[in-house]
Amino acid sequence: MDLYAFPPIAALLDGAHAVLMGLADLLEPLVGVTSAAAAVVLVTLLVRAALIPVGVSQAKAERTRARLAPQLAALQRRHQKNPERLQREMMSLYRSEGTTPLAGCLPMLIQAPVVGIIYALFILPTIAGHANQLLTHTFLGVPLGSSLAGSIASGTVTLDVLLVFGAVIVMIAAVGEVTRRVFTPQATQPQATQPQATTGGSGPGASASPLENPTALRLLGLAQFITAVIAVFVPLAAGLYLLVTVAWTLGQRMLLRRVYPLPAPSAA
Repeated sequence: MDLYAFPPIAALLDGAHAVLMGLADLLEPLVGVTSAAAAVVLVTLLVRAALIPVGVSQAKAERTRARLAPQLAALQRRHQKNPERLQREMMSLYRSEGTTPLAGCLPMLIQAPVVGIIYALFILPTIAGHANQLLTHTFLGVPLGSSLAGSIASGTVTLDVLLVFGAVIVMIAAVGEVTRRVFTPQATQPQATQPQATTGGSGPGASASPLENPTALRLLGLAQFITAVIAVFVPLAAGLYLLVTVAWTLGQRMLLRRVYPLPAPSAA
């Protein structure tokens, strides 16, 4: 069964197709043949603007986790031999503060369907029974529905394809590196208060939360570059969405970090 032919999904894609085509028609007098790409960028900006309140909540949750780090470390030392008790005490502390260990993950969850819709719009030849006109649009001479991996596999890769995709992928990776450098050190500061590494650092009670664990932080740093890898396999339109998203996220986080600064290391 074709999932995209399922009536509710087909209707959703048809509506999204109409919105993007309408925006492309409005932007064409301003940007010419790149109007569909500009429409994708505009939609991305609108989605990110709508998620600003969620980003504020995310910044507040990050500050709360940093403030709770000393108390969480104390719970670890007290209950390191009783993981079940440790988890109960940790969750009780989070509840009393009105937060959770995974607070702030909502933006990623909300954006997943948007990325899925844009991905579908630029791989399907037909949508709701009619031709997909978005596939006729290009960005700097490269079809928005093409992917770097697909072009290489089919032997149709050109210099334009390499340059455009290379620029998008390199910029996504650069934003990821800046994000890693700017935010990983602050996230690891609370760990200086945890002395139990010699007695069970790899056990169930080894970290206060998934986002304060050094191993988890290294994985989060690696995850910044996973987006660049994804851009190799998705259509160019989806790659543009990812680039604008990671750039917006970095700028927003830097601004909100100033508004909601983390506690100083000495305070922890």
